[in-house]
Amino acid sequence: MTLRKSSRGQVQPFIVMDVMREANRLEATGRDVLHLEVGQPSTGAPSGVIAAAQQALVNDRLGYTEALGIDPLRRRIAKYYSDAHDIDVAEDRVIVTTGSSGGFMLAFLSAFDAGDRVVLVDPGYPAYRNILAALGIEAVCVPATAEDRYQPTPALLDRIDGDIDGLIVASPANPTGTMITGAEMVALTTYCDDRGIRLISDEIYHGITYEMPGVTALSHTQNAFIVNSFSKYYSMTGWRVGWMVIPEQFHRSVECLAQNIFISVPTLSQHAASAAFDCTEELDENVARYAANRDLLLRELPTAGLTNLAPADGAFYVYADVSHLTNDSENFCRRMLTEVGIATAPGTDFDHYRGNETIRISFAGDTQTMAEASARLQDWIAC
Repeated sequence: MTLRKSSRGQVQPFIVMDVMREANRLEATGRDVLHLEVGQPSTGAPSGVIAAAQQALVNDRLGYTEALGIDPLRRRIAKYYSDAHDIDVAEDRVIVTTGSSGGFMLAFLSAFDAGDRVVLVDPGYPAYRNILAALGIEAVCVPATAEDRYQPTPALLDRIDGDIDGLIVASPANPTGTMITGAEMVALTTYCDDRGIRLISDEIYHGITYEMPGVTALSHTQNAFIVNSFSKYYSMTGWRVGWMVIPEQFHRSVECLAQNIFISVPTLSQHAASAAFDCTEELDENVARYAANRDLLLRELPTAGLTNLAPADGAFYVYADVSHLTNDSENFCRRMLTEVGIATAPGTDFDHYRGNETIRISFAGDTQTMAEASARLQDWIAC
């Protein structure tokens, strides 16, 4: 007798993680691999975070915490919104999560039922649609264009057939790095509030911006789920700690879900993250390096023939059109890795419709790596 498998587990892979695995395998054999595939800082946590973690290791028994997080961290996150955005956020609305991934899981479970329809644009972060699929929620993936800077607009939403229960926006966005202006955020939040559409705002790359500061949806609506993380700007990817600001009426349902699914966020990470907001000088040095890397790639990639690039307003990615070189981005990235040792992410991870003609390049590493990758890429494409 054959035992069945749940359809919930039959989601698409996160291809960039497969690329990282192969890049690590090649590196273990002695190959010189340049890692431009995974979206994580090449630096560790700032010194103040390390000191706070060391103190917690000595002084705290590191048992379970309340499911919604420790009070000092929740208070400090609420203060962040006052300091950075001049918004008064009640501490009860702040939820500490197991990275932004835990935040998305809690937001989707508490806001949507199986069969609901949630809109997201392509290109976009693949875990949105894959988590939604595992939960039985329909991900309505809509192609966005360069004219809209690969972001959703009210006009684009008006063209969607059928009901819309939710909308996911990301600014800065992964993989494109594009951002939503204040006026555009007002238009989207008003559109959602007027039509009863639950907005999920991914703000995990706030702090890593080059053209303008990030705009939080919290400035314009109280109905959105705001998801943020200590992984990107705060350089704490492996600590697995993030946060949400939720609408007041979801407090108990989110708490019950968190209690049963996660019990609590890693205690050591919470104590450490409480110090992260006081480390901005060190963290801004990382952003200055990202900016230098961005400038280098935007200057050098066109000399390699990659001239059609998405506006890299924030985050640490360049999203490049390679349609003049291939219509199979996965094979293109595989060849680039094996032939010249450059690991990048194929666009098929991010875009159902045009991903076979695009790649994502992460510039979160050091500037020397970016320069070497540019030189190798120019030589490889020229051949």
